[in-house]
Amino acid sequence: MTNHFRQLHTWLAILTVTIATSAYAEEEFVSVRNTHRTRIVQRALQSSVNIHTEKRQKSLDVVFSAGKASKINGMGSGIIIDERGYIVTNYHVVQDVERLRVTTFDGAKYEGRVLAYDAQKDLAVIKIEPRSSLIVGQMGSSSDLMLGEDVIAIGNAYGYESTVTLGIVSHKSRDVEVNEEQAYENLIQIDAAINPGNSGGPLLNVDGDVIGINVAIRAGAQRIGFAIPIDDARRTVARLINIERHHQTYHGVRAIDYKNGRDRKFVVQSTMPGSPASAAGLENGDVIIRSGSVDVVDATDFERSLFGKRAGETVDLVVLRDGKEENLQLSVGSLTGQRSTIQGQIASRAQSPDHSIASSPSSTLNKEDESVWQTLGLKLAKVASSTPLPRPYNGGFEVVDLRPQGPASTRGIQRGDILVGLDKWETVKRDDIDYVLNQHQSRLMGPLKFYIVRDGETLYGEIPFAVSQR
Repeated sequence: MTNHFRQLHTWLAILTVTIATSAYAEEEFVSVRNTHRTRIVQRALQSSVNIHTEKRQKSLDVVFSAGKASKINGMGSGIIIDERGYIVTNYHVVQDVERLRVTTFDGAKYEGRVLAYDAQKDLAVIKIEPRSSLIVGQMGSSSDLMLGEDVIAIGNAYGYESTVTLGIVSHKSRDVEVNEEQAYENLIQIDAAINPGNSGGPLLNVDGDVIGINVAIRAGAQRIGFAIPIDDARRTVARLINIERHHQTYHGVRAIDYKNGRDRKFVVQSTMPGSPASAAGLENGDVIIRSGSVDVVDATDFERSLFGKRAGETVDLVVLRDGKEENLQLSVGSLTGQRSTIQGQIASRAQSPDHSIASSPSSTLNKEDESVWQTLGLKLAKVASSTPLPRPYNGGFEVVDLRPQGPASTRGIQRGDILVGLDKWETVKRDDIDYVLNQHQSRLMGPLKFYIVRDGETLYGEIPFAVSQR
């Protein structure tokens, strides 16, 4: 009896230890599966969206189709950049679509609309009306990418929503020409599998930061994909959501995005005289770290913090000045009243002896130059890449001649001014100018907005648009 009791006691002890060990092993197994990678993917999925589009294409076979249009379904991805429903994607995802549907990670579906786009940069901002605040993507920087570092791509691959793939950075600063109409500069090359439908989706580093926007693959190749660096994309997005272009309001801040890995800041260079920024007391060297409810690290954050604000509304700013936080208030200004003031500022300098107006072009014009001469009254020369320009401008064209009493000269543009923008686009390449002029002419639009740099200051106004004879 005693021996039997001892045996039973021993068996129970072994069973107890075995059960405890099994429970412990199961707990450890779960924790091993739930890795840092899975956690950042789950977080990133909440700020990624799947896009489905519809557009119609008329059949060329008019005999059998009677001119009916066929419906074409498209797909893509996007990244939430503001909790109110602003999303960035590739322009080619939403180009010429008639219907745009967005699905968030929780399965909610929304109708979307294109808010703004830059065809050459292949980026667009779309808007949905969410039922509650959305989760904004955790933005990183592409300034410190390392060859071979791990990356994660998320997207709507072939319509398989929220597909996740892994890879590495294969190369940096790739220039890729897709076709005669689309070429990219400074792309990130990756070997993470991306497919049609991934376009517009996030590329993450192992910290879970968005470092790129997936954009293209090499047809016929395996594991050769490309992404737009997030720093480049954010500069474009800042222009696309600039409050001047959407609300006829302005702030007058001239600043640069400084990004070096995790050291990211929005640094004030100057303020426009008489602007809301000047009245708020912003100074050169101030680092804006918060605007309203938005933590600011670059121009995109600052612009979205003011997006939707009406003229006269006040926004609380927190800035770093000499290492200490300062609280300021910025009252959003009306661009309607300001435009005439700036136009007068430009015109008042038109008779400066340092900026003479040529009576005729100084040399024979080629076809492209002739178009600009006829429509704008300008002769332009591309500035050197070393020419210092205020952010966010990446290049421009110097005014070397003006047509007397032409559209540009009557608006106070002078010889020596640097044209950095037309309408909503930067004028970095000659193709940029041709694109804007062709679009403006084909749509029979009114005056054309211009941006020039003079003596280190950015000035802008509107120029009458004359239809060229071709």
